[in-house]
Amino acid sequence: MPISSRFAVGIHILTLIEVEKDKVISSESLAKSVNTNPAVIRKIMGMLKKAGLINIQPGIAGAQLAKDFSKITLLDVYKAVNVVKDKELFAVHENPNPDCIVGKNIQHSIEQYFFSAQTALEKVLEDVTIEDVVKDITEKREGQWLNE
Repeated sequence: MPISSRFAVGIHILTLIEVEKDKVISSESLAKSVNTNPAVIRKIMGMLKKAGLINIQPGIAGAQLAKDFSKITLLDVYKAVNVVKDKELFAVHENPNPDCIVGKNIQHSIEQYFFSAQTALEKVLEDVTIEDVVKDITEKREGQWLNE
């Protein structure tokens, strides 16, 4: 099962808010860009607000980044949208047969590798900011206008 799409949508929201920072962007506009329902956008925006990544006011269109986009990491977004619980990216089956040599030891044996893999992923996410994403998009779209 892939990581929840809330992660990519959260990045999308923050990036669009920064790219269009001189405009008032409603949840409907964000939903058009993401190609989803505005209710989904509002839910994720609530998570981003709770994490201190955006400022929004109920009933008023528009959102702003709560801190400079160079200070918001993908790890911040990952944690904000509750992609996974700490140390639980990889699930270990719960009831292996305790009478089997493998069943009895598999969880303990593989958990260390799963934890290392999650730590490595989070390190990569910590080193990438919304600024990096914005720069990549603006370089690819240089000379083009974003769809309204």
